[in-house]
Amino acid sequence: MIYITGDTHGGVHTSKLNRKNFREQKTLTKNDFVIVAGDFGVVWTNGREQDYWLNWFEEKPFTTLFVDGNHENFDLLNCYTVTQWNGGKIRKISGSVIQLMRGQVYFLDGQKIFTFGGGQSQDKAYRVEGRSWWKEEMPSKEEYEEGLENLKANAWNVDYVVTHTPTSSVIKHMRMKHRDKVYNTENELSDYLEEISRKIEFKKWFSGHLHLDDTAFDKFCAVFEGKQPIGEAAAPLAGRRLFF
Repeated sequence: MIYITGDTHGGVHTSKLNRKNFREQKTLTKNDFVIVAGDFGVVWTNGREQDYWLNWFEEKPFTTLFVDGNHENFDLLNCYTVTQWNGGKIRKISGSVIQLMRGQVYFLDGQKIFTFGGGQSQDKAYRVEGRSWWKEEMPSKEEYEEGLENLKANAWNVDYVVTHTPTSSVIKHMRMKHRDKVYNTENELSDYLEEISRKIEFKKWFSGHLHLDDTAFDKFCAVFEGKQPIGEAAAPLAGRRLFF
């Protein structure tokens, strides 16, 4: 079984995955997955707080997967070894906490999933480079190219897409729909994802970043507090924004 949820920001938004708010985990095992759609944020301090939250996730009955967002400590993430797992590149953070890397295609629970992390911080003017903001939040030319090559190798056909940044058309739609909640703007990454969305065949596309639980254009789902099971329609919920 696979569930997809939105940003956790370290321990700030993990309560959605506790036993009270995510009762479905009672039936899950380490062979089941919860994918965080960016801004996982646990690998941040390299200290006691980081150890606490990694242990918290490690003690969960499921395996935690995440794509990177814009609020990650890329200096620390880059210290982990890149290996291959279920068809794509990963960084294994701990026994059952795994980073799904940019532009990869994985085979999980009978599903083919394309992932692409990264995002543009709207608040980077208030952050400090190397301490609370990293330029690696936006993909490199090589990562963009690798994503296209992997999709081409899979005949531009996957079951699900998980990104942190939504496509440009989804950002525009959500900004119009939630005028008081969405301030994100389109950028080169959202344009890249927009181009991909017009080429590939897929069932659903999930993204975090906007801090909303809502659906745009039927196939495109913004996730935050909700836990969307793969294979079932994402139910629109009232949205709210805490960070971006």
